[in-house]
This record gives sequence, C-alpha cells and structure tokens, in this order.
Amino acid sequence: MKPYLREKTSFGFSDYPEATAFEAGYLVTKNAGWRSQRPVIDAGKCTGCLLCYLHCPDGVISQVETTMTIDYDFCKGCGICKKICRAGAIEMEAEH
Repeated sequence: MKPYLREKTSFGFSDYPEATAFEAGYLVTKNAGWRSQRPVIDAGKCTGCLLCYLHCPDGVISQVETTMTIDYDFCKGCGICKKICRAGAIEMEAEH
C-alpha cells in the first residue's frame, strides 16, 4: 500500500460546518431567465397517465384536480416531459 494511503486525517465530522440538505427534486432558486423553450400541456390530449410528473427531473409538474400544471418558476425547459408523453399532449414553445 502506498504511504499516503495509510495516513490518517486529523479531522472528523465535527470539523465540517453544518450544511443544509434538501430532498431530491427540491429547488431553491427560481429560473434565472436562460430557458429558451417551455413545455405547454394540451389538456384536451392529456390522458392523465402521470408519466410527465414521474419523469420531470425538477419536480415542477403536478396535478390539480384532473389537470396537469407546470410551475414555470422552476422549469428548466429540458423537454423530457415532451419526450416521455405518449399522448403527444406536451409541446415545447419558444420562451416569451
């Protein structure tokens, strides 16, 4: 074994400052305006399968009663929801 691998560190967990941790999908900063396209859901085509909800990496898609909604404050416009939508209910439109 190489000598530097045998060296023990002189610090432990108590030497690190406390950090804030959030659950997966929790965003703390809003969209900074760099998004070029945003998803739009056609409620008439949407079957309510929830695939977009399950695959959204930012967790911005939710269901309100029977309608799927997108929180554009945190949506990054990645387009995964459009690609995963089997009904073709999601289209990407240019950001205003």
